Parts: sequence; C-alpha cells; structure tokens
Amino acid sequence: MRLLLMSDTHLPKRAKALPEPLLEALPQADVVVHAGDWVDTDTLDLLERRSRRLIGVYGNNDGPGLRARLPEVAYVDLGGLRFGVIHETGPAQGRDARCAARFPDLDVLVFGHSHIPWDTTAPGGLRLLNPGSPTDRRRQPHCTYLTAVVEAGRLTDVVLHRLPPR
Repeated sequence: MRLLLMSDTHLPKRAKALPEPLLEALPQADVVVHAGDWVDTDTLDLLERRSRRLIGVYGNNDGPGLRARLPEVAYVDLGGLRFGVIHETGPAQGRDARCAARFPDLDVLVFGHSHIPWDTTAPGGLRLLNPGSPTDRRRQPHCTYLTAVVEAGRLTDVVLHRLPPR
C-alpha cells in the first residue's frame, strides 16, 4: 500500500495551487493523508476527487467549513498498522514521549503544524512523521512531502520529497 503524506498547504494564502510534482504523485498513492491547515475547502475537494482514499484532519488555521467535514484526530488501520493523524503535537522538545503517552495504541502518528519534516521513533515504537509543507517552507530549505509504503504490517520506504522552488 503506497502512502502520500502532506500537511500545511495553506491555500491560497501561501501558494495559489499545490505543486505540480505533488499533483503528479497523487495517482500513485493508494492513500493520501493530510495533517491539517488546508485553509480552503477547494483543496479538500480537489484531494477528495483525485485520491483513491483520503484521510485528513483540520488544523488551527482551518475554519468552520473544514471543521464541519474533518475530525481533529483521525484513526485508521492501514495494512495492519494503526495510524493516527493530528495537526498539532506541541513543542519539539519532549514530543516523542508526549505522543507515545497520548497515543499508546498507535504504530504511526502523522502530524503537521511546524512545517518542519520530522521522522523519529518514540520509546515503545511509535513512529512520528511530519511531512513538512509542500507550499510554505518557512525556515526550511525546501517545501516537502513524504511518501511511504505499508507492506506486511511494516512501514517501509519512507522518503522525504523536496520540491523545486516556486
């Protein structure tokens, strides 16, 4: 099962559209995950149309239209792995332990908010992934998103994709 993970698209405030390489990658994904801060419902509509399966949550910059359609936290079993998706996890310091305590039944937690790519494994085995942002790099050198594969109950081939400058 091929996954495409993104967060913090902030359209149309930080960019006018999703980057073409990201849009081209959508058809290869069995599941697309968006960890919040969409800002506009048009992006949700677009990803619902173009994704085989979409899992999303709302973020702190998402208004009533998105909050009516999306949960704050999403839980899903993908290929035998228990995934959670949330926008905010708090400060980087102590994140692994804090998330492991809050989500003891998960194998993988996808989150956003910071726009900083993150890939760690907490004590106890919880894998934490932040795909960064495909549209707003903030203090990072590149805009980014992640792809991964779930195979035989394992998360493999986690790849951070750096997008060309806009």
